Amino acid sequence: MIVKIQPSKVSGNVHAPASKSSMQRACAAALVRKGESIIRNPGKSNDDIAGLNVIQTLGAEIEDLEDGSLKIISDGVDPISNSVNNGEAGLGIRMFTPIVALSKREMLINGEGSLLTRPMDFFDEVMPQLDVQITSNNGKLPIKLKGPLHPKNIEIDGSLSSQFLTGLLLAYSALDAKNVSIKVNNLKSKPYVDLTLSVMESFLLKVPENRNYEEFYFDENPDTSQSDFVDYTVEGDWSGGAFLLVLGAVAGNVKVAGLDIASTQADKKILEALENCGANISLSENEISISPSENGVLNAFEFDATDCPDLFPPLAALAANCNGTTKITGVHRLAHKESNRALTIQEELGKMNIKVELNDNVMLIEGSTNIKAATVHSHHDHRIAMMCALIALKANGETTIEVAEAINKSYPDFYTHLQQLGASLNFE
Repeated sequence: MIVKIQPSKVSGNVHAPASKSSMQRACAAALVRKGESIIRNPGKSNDDIAGLNVIQTLGAEIEDLEDGSLKIISDGVDPISNSVNNGEAGLGIRMFTPIVALSKREMLINGEGSLLTRPMDFFDEVMPQLDVQITSNNGKLPIKLKGPLHPKNIEIDGSLSSQFLTGLLLAYSALDAKNVSIKVNNLKSKPYVDLTLSVMESFLLKVPENRNYEEFYFDENPDTSQSDFVDYTVEGDWSGGAFLLVLGAVAGNVKVAGLDIASTQADKKILEALENCGANISLSENEISISPSENGVLNAFEFDATDCPDLFPPLAALAANCNGTTKITGVHRLAHKESNRALTIQEELGKMNIKVELNDNVMLIEGSTNIKAATVHSHHDHRIAMMCALIALKANGETTIEVAEAINKSYPDFYTHLQQLGASLNFE
């Protein structure tokens, strides 16, 4: 799909999409606990749909309720097929692999798109330590494994992603692990671990003791939760919401509802960048109001995105509209996303007359008052497509985004919301 965007000013109210980080964790938690779970405000992105397909394959029953919520009934992991497909969900593949290994059946785990090129050798190293037989495609998908997994004291590397740890924590909890710990070296994206532990608590799963993010200890006490019913509401997505907030800062007055200020989501940190660059922000219990600075000038800023690498694209869109050179740290976290995001951001912004310099772990973005209309490409990356759309609103003419449908991975209503706020878009 091609989207053509005209320079536009925006204004109005918009509701942030459901968090796929929260939604996918909720799906996994509903699967591994035994009983009935209600999931309210469920996500409808491609990654969310993939997560629901996985838990159905692993034995869960899913019912659509009249109010849009989902009822999930599970008796634990009991696969109805010998293979699962995680679509293109990076969290899904890393989280569900240890959960798949709870079964005694030999299972084939696969994915699609860029997921086929992402490194999965973590499992080659860790799974055998937990009595799981595993064969991968030279450290990539597909993976063939055979459980059952047995919780043991292990030590893992957390430098690539915290998502591997999330899967292990859920698998250990499902087995009511006792007196064992998972030690983690150089853990990244700690806020996402907080989200995992919060979801586990909400679903009445056994929650390990977090020892300064260096060790997660499951004590010797048995799981004593008695309820067979859980009611959980998926919170709004700060990752998608970040684009809406940047939209207001650069192109108009926007009020964004559905984002929890008390959330553990890492991408809530976007508020720091918006404040530092001079945007007008007003926080209330139910919404965030955001608009350009009083004098219409946004200033360059410095930001460490090491623990929130998904913020790079919205930060790049913000920096492109700032006066001066913005410095963003954490480039090393971008290599294994839907695209190599550092190079992709540099390439696509370059087409629009925005200079991006990569210096090891640092990205420098020089803001421009003469953003050039151009034909840009999403590289099949949802966040790159949304980044380009925001910058296009301030360009000097019509911008064309190729493979614009990439947004469906996380935020299928993104273009609709832009139009509702007054942006001029045409689709081909």
